[in-house]
Amino acid sequence: MLDAPRAIDDFRSLLKDLPGPDPEAVAAARERNGQLTKPPGALGRLEDLAIWYAGWRGDPRPRIERPQVVVFAGNHGVAARGVSAFPADVTVQMVANFKAGGAAINQLAGLAGARLDVVALDLDRPTADFTEGPAMSEAEFLAALMAGWEAVDRASDLLVVGEMGIANTTAAAAVAAGLFGGEAEDWVGRGTGVDDAGLARKREVVAAGLARHAEALSDPFEVLRRLGGRELAAMAGAVLAARQARIPVILDGFICTAAVAPLEAVRPGALDHAVAGHVSEEPGHARLLARLGKEPLLRLGLRLGEGSGAALAIQVLKGALACHSGMATFAEAGVAEG
Repeated sequence: MLDAPRAIDDFRSLLKDLPGPDPEAVAAARERNGQLTKPPGALGRLEDLAIWYAGWRGDPRPRIERPQVVVFAGNHGVAARGVSAFPADVTVQMVANFKAGGAAINQLAGLAGARLDVVALDLDRPTADFTEGPAMSEAEFLAALMAGWEAVDRASDLLVVGEMGIANTTAAAAVAAGLFGGEAEDWVGRGTGVDDAGLARKREVVAAGLARHAEALSDPFEVLRRLGGRELAAMAGAVLAARQARIPVILDGFICTAAVAPLEAVRPGALDHAVAGHVSEEPGHARLLARLGKEPLLRLGLRLGEGSGAALAIQVLKGALACHSGMATFAEAGVAEG
């Protein structure tokens, strides 16, 4: 394991030399898959998922035993522009709900047997309004990246990162547009359920942010610093930490995906250790997943955030591994191969 990064440039440097999956484990898992008591390819994508997971864990017959879910919370200065159906105070209230066990993510993480951690990031200090200047100073951005890096339990064998932050679908849309281009309306959705006037405000705010920071949009890290938020930066730091530890990741919804997209923009393949848990109702999410080449595991019309869709998808990955690691081979079962 490399030393922990201490500067933004350290995070950039980490992306230049990323560990990959264990080729021997991949080969052994693929060989085992071909010997299981089923027709070739009969379990569809579950077979690919099991081999993918085996490679990153370096174990041709793995199981998930120590999954971790981390929910990062942050507040956004741009919320004052009326881009959400809820006031910023709800972020603090929902953090309390997470800690009390009352949110959807608590139920889904518990069902998956996952450890749940909640990391609140300076909720009394919202980021700056990105239409007026960078959302975060370099020091604030580094602190958020570090918070994500440090939140990952290196003993875990699967990571889900989620978020809570009023106005963070606006930040996510701005980040996605900053990275991949297009107009604000291509990426902006209704988020918490804003009305038509609120949707128009969100589009105007994102367009204003893109114009304000146009000179910096060629640098994915600057896109995240200037247009994102603390919880988005923390998710990026956590997912990069997971890559360094070869911990597979299940990505959540639009905000999570936008948060980690800068890693892939800097270094293609940086998200090879991650799969998309689901595609949400936020219209920019499907567009963003297509850009990243990620096919979602679930399509359930979710738009909650919190890591909820990804936590639910843990069950799919567990199912893939239960079949791969638990099924008998033809030889073990005494079944004649076709």
